[in-house]
Amino acid sequence: MNNVVFNNISKIIEQDSKTTTYKFALLRGVIDIIQENSPYISFVESRVHIPTGLLIEKWLLYYYPILQSQTSIPQINGETNLVFSNHLSKLIFAYESRGGFSAFYNDLKNRGIPEDLQSDFYELSKKLRDTITKMPMKYIGRSITNEFYSIFKYENKIVRRNLNFNIETLIKDFGTFSIPFEYYEAFKILGSFINGQDSILFKWAEFSVNASGNNLSVHKVLNEVLKSPITLRDIKESKKLYKEILQKEGKVYCVWTGRKISNYDIDHLIPFSIWKNNDLWNLLPSDSKINNQKRDKIPTPEIIERQKSLIIDYWGIIYEHQSKRFQKEIQVALLGNHSFDTWKNIGISKLQNSCNYLIESRGFEGWKI
Repeated sequence: MNNVVFNNISKIIEQDSKTTTYKFALLRGVIDIIQENSPYISFVESRVHIPTGLLIEKWLLYYYPILQSQTSIPQINGETNLVFSNHLSKLIFAYESRGGFSAFYNDLKNRGIPEDLQSDFYELSKKLRDTITKMPMKYIGRSITNEFYSIFKYENKIVRRNLNFNIETLIKDFGTFSIPFEYYEAFKILGSFINGQDSILFKWAEFSVNASGNNLSVHKVLNEVLKSPITLRDIKESKKLYKEILQKEGKVYCVWTGRKISNYDIDHLIPFSIWKNNDLWNLLPSDSKINNQKRDKIPTPEIIERQKSLIIDYWGIIYEHQSKRFQKEIQVALLGNHSFDTWKNIGISKLQNSCNYLIESRGFEGWKI
């Protein structure tokens, strides 16, 4: 187990495809299985093998209450549904008169799925198996190696109908998957923190619930603990400033290309979605098309180095027009204990360091032209 694995996990969480919640469900399921120390986990050379059926069980537990909820909880971008939504919704409807979620799970774990639902559950299980192995397992890790199945390997079996479908059937008849041993070790040690059960916030909430004599719920406490002041994307001051420059000098240049532009967006150098920062130094004009390409990506230290003269020029203009605000903001955000007199070189250096940290340590996607 080493830092490379931890950095890779961070990149997977932040950079790999986020068009659906499949990636999160796969990682959560694998971590839960490892944390539960399932006796079905086996070790072959440098890889750890786990029955795919255990993941199918986890996905049933994760998505059942989501699809059952009266509140719409989007799980995929756009207007399309999860590929197994219809199959699972059909099962959920069937169990409404049989005791609901808990009754379904008791059947799966103990009594077996009722005979009249065997066919539907068989189709649902196959759909989940195919979704798991052909989608998140295939694509997880592409941000690291650009290869398919770079971390997860799987071996599917031909699934035959069983007269008594239950958890044991899923485990024995739906094949296996494997992950590298070092990822297994990382998930075993830190998995509960990644999933959140042992996170500081969750433990904080549990303490408050116990201290209240169980008069509060973890959900209620978390809602309050996680509240933060609303920070709006505010670029009005910067827009006004660059409009004045355009009227005075007749030219504004794209911070990333250096090309003269008449129509432009105000770009957050470090994206607002990642660092809710409306400091003037972080708001510079960019060609609209270039800004759309950059979106929520982090500028690499290399592109900052290439464009540092233009960035410093803009910072100088901002300082000339808004000296007190600029000085206060760049001191707190970038310079720290360094003298304000060093704002040009140290400011650029610290901006590069911040972006490099977000890319290399936090796993956000780097961007350059």
